[in-house]
Amino acid sequence: MRDVTLFNGQQMASILTALPDPVFILTRSGRYAAIFGGADSRYYHDGTGLVGKTMHEVLNDDKADWFMQQIEAALAARTLQVVQYGLAGSDVRGVSADDGPVHQNRFEGRVQALEFLVDGEDAVLWVASNITERHLLETQLRVLSETDELSGLFNRRKLIATLAERLATFRRYGTPTSVLIFDIDHFKHINDAYGHLQGDAAIELTAAVCRAELRATDVAARLGGDEFVVLMPHTERAGARVIAERLRLRIAEALRAAGTLGQGATISGGLSELLAGDVSTDAVLKRADDALYCSKRDGRDRITTV
Repeated sequence: MRDVTLFNGQQMASILTALPDPVFILTRSGRYAAIFGGADSRYYHDGTGLVGKTMHEVLNDDKADWFMQQIEAALAARTLQVVQYGLAGSDVRGVSADDGPVHQNRFEGRVQALEFLVDGEDAVLWVASNITERHLLETQLRVLSETDELSGLFNRRKLIATLAERLATFRRYGTPTSVLIFDIDHFKHINDAYGHLQGDAAIELTAAVCRAELRATDVAARLGGDEFVVLMPHTERAGARVIAERLRLRIAEALRAAGTLGQGATISGGLSELLAGDVSTDAVLKRADDALYCSKRDGRDRITTV
């Protein structure tokens, strides 16, 4: 084959058109000066109609303002900037929810200031790569890594990370968080008398009640076995006790309604909150766990607060 070291104008135009991801030339004022590439038809449509328009003519103000900020940042830095962002039909002027994509598309933008003016303005080169599939996969993997398989609640790892965040917020701002630890009374008897499948069913039912009864801001997790933890942000012990008691009653009702789990199925719990002397998540978890064992000692089917 003959080596080609120089490209004529027609060849260069063909190369730019063949780029799989679209390349935008955007001016400081937010004008689409040129668009090349976007040949990967799985993700992109012909955007040449944008040339000459401004971002505020194409996008809703909030989204256009965000793009303008990124252009300014790239022009100021003069180095490659990498950003991630979402675009949905609702972000584009004149596109209804029915006309636009059902789900938001995710993009990675690589933004580099150009060393020359474009139509008398500073400008950037913006390469937009559709990463929607990668983003969905990453999200799914993150959810799997944070979720207990049987209950569908958060797992121990996610619980500890969330509680650490709440502790940091509490130490900085004094924002309260209460912690409830509970388990199913006589769970071993359920497994022995009715089988492990029924034990699993009890755990799944308990988790379902947690999802139904807790607030959107509360965090429920399964520590393992039949032991659960509920974090209640922005809630002191007095308010948390009301939630814990309601949860105790609702779980007992659900377990009894299941029939084969036994008419006396109940839960016992221990409730505490973050305190000024707590330097780690272990302190509040130990207080709540000690309170749980007080509930067991005092006859079960109760919440002990410390």
